[in-house]
Amino acid sequence: MNSTYIILLIASYFAVLVLISFLTGKKAGNDAFFKGNKQSPWYVVAFGMVGASLSGVTFISVPGWIEASQFSYMQVVFGYIIGYLVIGTVLLPLYYKLNLTSIYTYLEDRFGNYAYKTGASFFLISRVVGASFRLYLVANVLQLILFDDLGISFWQTVTITVLLIWLYTFKSGIKTIVWTDTLQTLFMLIAVGVAIYFVSDELNLSGGNILGYVLDSDLSKTFFFDDFKSGNYFWKQFISGAFIAIVMTGLDQDMMQKNLTCKTLKDAQKNMFWFTIVLTVVNFIFLSLGLLLTVYAQQNGIDAHKDDLFPIIAKNNLGIGVFVVFLLGLIAAAYSSADSALTSLTTSFSIDILDIEKKHDKEKQIAIRKQIHILISLVLILVIVAFKYIIKDESVIKKLFVFAGYTYGPLLGLYAFGLFTKWNVRDKFVPIVAILSPILSYVISLNSLKWFGFEFGFFILILNGLLTFLGLILIRRQQN
Repeated sequence: MNSTYIILLIASYFAVLVLISFLTGKKAGNDAFFKGNKQSPWYVVAFGMVGASLSGVTFISVPGWIEASQFSYMQVVFGYIIGYLVIGTVLLPLYYKLNLTSIYTYLEDRFGNYAYKTGASFFLISRVVGASFRLYLVANVLQLILFDDLGISFWQTVTITVLLIWLYTFKSGIKTIVWTDTLQTLFMLIAVGVAIYFVSDELNLSGGNILGYVLDSDLSKTFFFDDFKSGNYFWKQFISGAFIAIVMTGLDQDMMQKNLTCKTLKDAQKNMFWFTIVLTVVNFIFLSLGLLLTVYAQQNGIDAHKDDLFPIIAKNNLGIGVFVVFLLGLIAAAYSSADSALTSLTTSFSIDILDIEKKHDKEKQIAIRKQIHILISLVLILVIVAFKYIIKDESVIKKLFVFAGYTYGPLLGLYAFGLFTKWNVRDKFVPIVAILSPILSYVISLNSLKWFGFEFGFFILILNGLLTFLGLILIRRQQN
């Protein structure tokens, strides 16, 4: 495909996003940027959250995971359902009761200022790295298919990518994102549907036979109960999936900020219910696409594996139409998570770290928030460029979840301790516990096969949260 047409396609796509930003950003202040004026329809939030949850990482990595792991990822997805149930019945009622803008304000009310700043800091680290992982993947694909040919370097690609996100989020933040995410989720699902149609046609499968073909294939094996030491063992992945959902959605300012733009708690819970159903189905569809792509590559001698599988086949084997739709889907999937990450990072840093709502008047708050928005954009650029020299050959989604186990673990421990005990803690020692827990988890994980004959995998999140919980018990304040 001619580079000029790709640039026009990307430019047209972002023109639509900027238009949405203009329409939603009239008379927008911090209340619109942080809370969407509490006017978001729940069904719009639910649909848009699907794209934000999946992101470009899922769009690329999940289909490429089939060759090595079959459908084992569905074990994690089934665990998500339990996690989302906890979010809808425990966390959302808490957040709405306290009328929170930043969900980490709860930690200040429950434990004190040190715990509050610690929780917010771990979120900032987690989301900067998580958003950068996602954007790195997309920037890398755009580099391969477009910008290398134009003589544009990787750091310039990354800068352009982040600048475009800043352009349509700087004015009204989450109020705009609720609507742009809906559009981007739609593009992503269309892309997957079109790819499945053309690949199945190449494999001589009719529409009615696709599901049966997928279910009958050896590559669709879903449940693994044979080896409890393996990272694919069912209970390990299922339980990990539940906790991943709780921390990466329920304890994540990015995802919860969208929920908190709903008018009422009931609307937010309806959003979570339907989001869970749709997300489960969509993940199965992504895995099915991965199976079809893997079979197609094997039958046609295509040397494409892991994160390269979908991009290479879409570009070289399925025709120009599929490639155009693939590009739109990839960009939509990536930006639907990255734009809200930029907004939530701005929100958390402004409110949790700088305390702008407590220290400044409304006019000053807006000025500071705009400066932080630019600062976070620059940080993302630097981290993404650094990843170019760190990430090697492992699927990005695995790296993302492993890293999340270390950074979200302390949040899991803090919230579990706050919700399920009535103990208070010596607040100034909370940062020490939160730092030591991931370090101990890493040491244990590194030696787990040698010490226990057991591979933690995604289970590291639970170990980390447990160590944090135990550390908080050690620093609890004695009751008089």
